[in-house]
Amino acid sequence: MADRKVMLSITDATKTFNPGTVNSKVALDGLDLTIYDGDFVTVIGGNGAGKSTLMNALTGVFPLDCGKIVLDGIDVTKLPEYKRAKYFGRVFQDPMMGTAPDMEIVENLALAYRRDKRHGLKWEVTKQEQETYKVQLARLGLGLEERMTAKVGLLSGGQRQALTLLMASLVKPKMLLLDEHTAALDPKTAAKVLSITDEIVEEGKLTTLMVTHNMKDAISHGNRLIMMKDGRIILDISGEDKKKLTVETLLDAFNKVSGEEFSSDRALLG
Repeated sequence: MADRKVMLSITDATKTFNPGTVNSKVALDGLDLTIYDGDFVTVIGGNGAGKSTLMNALTGVFPLDCGKIVLDGIDVTKLPEYKRAKYFGRVFQDPMMGTAPDMEIVENLALAYRRDKRHGLKWEVTKQEQETYKVQLARLGLGLEERMTAKVGLLSGGQRQALTLLMASLVKPKMLLLDEHTAALDPKTAAKVLSITDEIVEEGKLTTLMVTHNMKDAISHGNRLIMMKDGRIILDISGEDKKKLTVETLLDAFNKVSGEEFSSDRALLG
């Protein structure tokens, strides 16, 4: 891996919530992680493993107690959330987040496209922009290209997640963060959104981190899988080893490394 460009380097990331109280919780425990340019990493772990905390630490929702985060050679450790926003595209679990429901589809896309432009936001969407958005929407296969003036709040959960995914990747981010982005969807819709995810990641060659509770999804998507427990990474599987993974072999590996059985029914039944 020495010849591959490092996109993300996390060193000794530590975060404790409510320190010094009876509710003290170590969420990240000296976590180290290196992600290379173009990696599609899935993250699995039980409740309280530190998955969402990792996402929030990356995007600056809260500061680390100690440790360092370097993104594409830029030390973002002390940058506030709003200054990191231009580097990350993030899709949340809740389909209501990530879009402006009272605005039209085309206006949402314009917001995403112009997010890091310095010349100010002109609300008029040009014909050229509309054609660009129409082509991009058609890729989703949901017919949204024919509904560009529809208010986003009228879309279904799956349509909104697909749109949010498109918005997060419209201007190529340094990293795409998918925070259980299909967890609130029914199985059929979730499968469709994951299929769209694979296409967008592959076409854009996007470095991606996808948190999921679903072991089957973690195994079948991406080129690398990491499993977290108690704020640490206890398994890191890639290449041919990941291709051979099954839920059974992953559980077996977890049991051997942790000395206990994996206890999340949600992950197993997903």
